Amino acid sequence: MKFKHLLLISLSIVTVSASAQKRKAAAPAPSNTSVPRPKLVVGLVVDQMRWDYLYRYYDRYQTGGFKRMLNEGYTCENTNIDYIPTVTAAGHTCIYTGSVPAIHGIAGNDFIVQATGKSMYCTDDSTVTAVGSTSKAGQMSPRNLLVSTVTDELRLATNFRSKVIGIALKDRGGILPAGHSANAAYWFDDASGNWISSTYYMTDLPAWVKKFNDQKIPEKYLKQDWNTLYPIATYLQSAPDNSSKYEGKFAGMDAPTMPVKTSELYKGRLGMIRSTPYGNSMTLDLAKAAVESEQLGKNTVTDFLAISLSSTDYVGHQFGPNSVEIEDTYLRLDRDIASFFNYLDATVGKGNYTVFLTADHGAAHNPNFLLDHKIPAGTWDDGLAQKEMNALLNDKYKVDKLVISMDNYQVNFNNAAIKKAGLNEDAIKFDCIQYLQKQPDVQFAVDMQRVNAATIPEDLRTRIINGYSAEHSGAIQVVLKPGYFSGHGTTGTTHGTWAPYDTHIPLVFMGWGINHGSLTRQTHMTDIAPTVASLLHIQAPDGNIGKTISEVIK
Repeated sequence: MKFKHLLLISLSIVTVSASAQKRKAAAPAPSNTSVPRPKLVVGLVVDQMRWDYLYRYYDRYQTGGFKRMLNEGYTCENTNIDYIPTVTAAGHTCIYTGSVPAIHGIAGNDFIVQATGKSMYCTDDSTVTAVGSTSKAGQMSPRNLLVSTVTDELRLATNFRSKVIGIALKDRGGILPAGHSANAAYWFDDASGNWISSTYYMTDLPAWVKKFNDQKIPEKYLKQDWNTLYPIATYLQSAPDNSSKYEGKFAGMDAPTMPVKTSELYKGRLGMIRSTPYGNSMTLDLAKAAVESEQLGKNTVTDFLAISLSSTDYVGHQFGPNSVEIEDTYLRLDRDIASFFNYLDATVGKGNYTVFLTADHGAAHNPNFLLDHKIPAGTWDDGLAQKEMNALLNDKYKVDKLVISMDNYQVNFNNAAIKKAGLNEDAIKFDCIQYLQKQPDVQFAVDMQRVNAATIPEDLRTRIINGYSAEHSGAIQVVLKPGYFSGHGTTGTTHGTWAPYDTHIPLVFMGWGINHGSLTRQTHMTDIAPTVASLLHIQAPDGNIGKTISEVIK
């Protein structure tokens, strides 16, 4: 009986072994095909682009620019910024990190270092020097950024074989998206009229950048003057061109009207190009030169070109959303983007690259424009508020200038003086909040460390928490009424608040691996980086809190 059982077991083992060998023989050989990825990813951040600009001028856009992205790509129609304040540095950082100021540390374009009370510019780095200029504009790097970017993660995933380059007129627009490990970041230096970098990245500009600078591109554009692309009478989406009540004029002009004789006005001040559509044109010219000279998209792994188009912000600040100047800027940008896509089609190959377009923030309507159309709005004098709070605190505590800054709609205290005098910070915060809540332009004033106890809408609570960096943010967050922003001028516009005009941004993907369609459910600025990471099959940035927008990816 035992023999019979042993025989059955032996036969079973032989049968299983034979079956396993058959399965092993039938299994396909390991594939040598690499993970499918695009040859190139291009990020386009249009500085100060409100979401509605996709459609405000849609009828006049060409087929190859914004319309091509909407008609071929995937648009997320309800993408919102997850924090306040809504400013350039924080926006670019959030897009590429999937993170928020509470984690990544870039709490504003400028912020107060709470430990010292000193102001810090987001990309300041005194340990480096300019490359391509002797200007202090080159003393910049990403060292204040506390987390990785999706561009860093691409470099890590390919053992640093992927090329990553950042380009923008603004240093922060080129540096922060490119990340810590970028091959290069380039930005525009007003003093020399050159595109420059810093010793953080290199010791000398590449020959192709020097060649580009030698062409004196800024002068060539400025000598063309700025005329409207189409007959000015056809600009129906804008207020009359003589709306000097709402628009800021160029130095040397009597009124903010078109055409702008830049050839006569610039007088060697090459930085003037920033406030014209030509700043965007020049940026994309350099981007084309980078693709050609660095052979981006010809690599054995994916390359990444991070571009920020900054002139829309400069023109927007000066003229506001309802001007002929901003309408013309977007019509010209649409034409430039179409030309850039055609260039990528010819060099990298249509269908071989992925591009996404978004914005770092939006912009408010000019308050006077709204008031003239019976819509509530106004400006808040934060300087006066600081002066009055300091007077109140000095009278009570006998210490002068306890409030040192109102940057980023936040009350920043002189923490060293408070400590030295042995004052109670909570009592000081209470006094300031009491003052602020009595101001007619202020909706809420919130103690950053007691946000959960504040009687405010949940959405605002989340944005305040996300925007609060203990090291770089003030002690009190000021939330103005809708339609209001801080400032002293009456022309142009700005941004920085929680309202939809500042926080609702475009987000469109197109190209390799992207579905065609649209999405109206809410998505977030923090979702952009993890979506790109998922597309590339790489790890999300280490500070990421966003979610992949799965509908976008094929």
